[in-house]
Amino acid sequence: MFTEEELIEKDIEAYLAQHERKELLRFLTCGSVDDGKSTLIGRLLHDSKMVYEDQLAAVKKDSERKGSAGGEVDLSLLVDGLKAEREQGITIDVAYRYFSTAKRKFIIADCPGHEQYTRNMATGASTCDLAIILIDARHGVLKQTKRHSFIVSLLGIKHVAVAINKMDLVDYSQEIYEKIKRDYTDFATKLDMGDLHFLPVSALKGDNIVDPSHAMPWHQGGTLMHYLETVYIGSDRNLIDFRYPVQYVNRPDLNYRGFCGTIASGVVRKGDEIVALPSGRKSRVTRVVTMNGDLDEAFAGQSVTLTLADEIDISRGDMIVHPGNTPRVDRTVEAMVVWMNEEPLVPGKQYLIKHGTKMVTGSVSDLRYRVDVNSLHRQETDNVQMNEVARCTLQLNQPLCFDPYRKNRNTGAFVVVDRMSNNTVGAGMIIDRDAGVGLRDLWETDSQTDLGHARSSGVTATERQGRAGHRSATVLLTGLTGSGKSTIAYALERRLFNDGRQVCVLDGQHMRQGISKDLGFTARERSENLRRSIEVAKLMNDAGLICVCAFVAPDEGVRQKAGDVVGRDRFIEVYLDAPIEVCRERDTDGMYPRADRGEIVEFPGVSAPFDAPKSADLTLRTDQLKVDECVEQIVALLKSRGIV
Repeated sequence: MFTEEELIEKDIEAYLAQHERKELLRFLTCGSVDDGKSTLIGRLLHDSKMVYEDQLAAVKKDSERKGSAGGEVDLSLLVDGLKAEREQGITIDVAYRYFSTAKRKFIIADCPGHEQYTRNMATGASTCDLAIILIDARHGVLKQTKRHSFIVSLLGIKHVAVAINKMDLVDYSQEIYEKIKRDYTDFATKLDMGDLHFLPVSALKGDNIVDPSHAMPWHQGGTLMHYLETVYIGSDRNLIDFRYPVQYVNRPDLNYRGFCGTIASGVVRKGDEIVALPSGRKSRVTRVVTMNGDLDEAFAGQSVTLTLADEIDISRGDMIVHPGNTPRVDRTVEAMVVWMNEEPLVPGKQYLIKHGTKMVTGSVSDLRYRVDVNSLHRQETDNVQMNEVARCTLQLNQPLCFDPYRKNRNTGAFVVVDRMSNNTVGAGMIIDRDAGVGLRDLWETDSQTDLGHARSSGVTATERQGRAGHRSATVLLTGLTGSGKSTIAYALERRLFNDGRQVCVLDGQHMRQGISKDLGFTARERSENLRRSIEVAKLMNDAGLICVCAFVAPDEGVRQKAGDVVGRDRFIEVYLDAPIEVCRERDTDGMYPRADRGEIVEFPGVSAPFDAPKSADLTLRTDQLKVDECVEQIVALLKSRGIV
């Protein structure tokens, strides 16, 4: 087996073919000014042998004249390409760099750290799969660190690496690293961040960038390069919801009519039934055409031309989708907007709204609130200044076909264009109104409404424990539909009840028949169903009961919030781990087939992700264990925690 260098020398065509098949990862670096973002990228390029000799020579020469690396080669100069950047020693514009390893290809966006260039950071982050947030070990979590983290969360980036940099300047202290990690985690629990990974690094010295650090043997989490090469992004693409914004109608003669565009998400096959929006006219795909010939199927990211069996009226800006799985079509849009212009956003002013291939006119009819990126609290406002983020309602002169941004980044995003200057002045992420807009905000502990001071019970927790003979606790059973949550929950209830314990079950499906009967199955609604139920569980815990909760609860961040509400000392998370094939076999209600047909949206394991718990108190392989064996293990855990 040849190495890449040997393959380049012996068979360049084989190397190019191999290189073309590599997976592409787009990532950005962000953080506060002088946290070392450009140096980090320079170190990645240098240590992965992706710098040409003449480039390195030029950087060495510039380092002698104006470098800031204390006599060493200033690798940040590999990235800071603008003259103003080199003169000031800061990053102003988003700089893109490309490199590859034997495992992957990479495109890096180096984003500015200064607050005044936050809008540039939002632009650079919009197409990325992963974000590297740098923190200076000397200063810890700063205001701009929080600002960038909030925007990363807002833009739906699923994978985040928090690189605590300049460890060499704090004597590679594990204590300092752990403190910063705790501080950042406390802030990040308020955000929607799924895959969060921490690393102690020194970009200047090369510690834990490409090679492991000998100065930090206490870190066993691998290097940054290892994480970039191995992080799984295959499930990030939406291959369920077929969305095809029409860019151009190709009519070279009377016998041919094709609709050209790039597939935003999902898969289309020859013979598929489709519906054109906003007209609602239906037809069938007869050909999937590319410059290299016809395909049987095409998927997200491919540029194709579709021909249809019927002559239906479709124009640029229309969207072709599958029946039974359609986006929302509306003139009213709820969105979070990042404002990028020096002139503030003012309600009532007419702007151009560019959404995919469609351009419409619209205005902000309701400016609901501005977000304080430090506390994440909402603030009333009558305008939005540059670099600020606000929640808005837009009224449009034509309907748009859109999805919530969390569900589909391509059809859930838009840009705001000034009608006079034609400059881009804002970027928006659409919120799903029907999925309970703002439901996730209800997890926040601070209330916007003053309801007075709640009275405390005259019966103490110690008195309840003495009467019941056990401590109160919430046991959250989480796992895919069909993993055995309800079955084990009721078996555990029977076992504890037989042992004389005060216990009850909260089943997610039963909650939906009452307190959550107004909710569906989107990610936001699942979050709200769990929030309401956990509040009930907390009340039951306060009354001295053991509460067993059976919920899919697919989001790691939401489960963390549930634990915070109940209290970590009485919250136990049990992950029921079963292969999806087994779960499908156990599905007697037909949920999986309905999800496959698109009848149930955002179904975990089918059309939405399930975040397996990273630190569950107990993991049970329910495809291998019997129900009573699972119950015994949970009871043993409760005994070991001193609950029973």
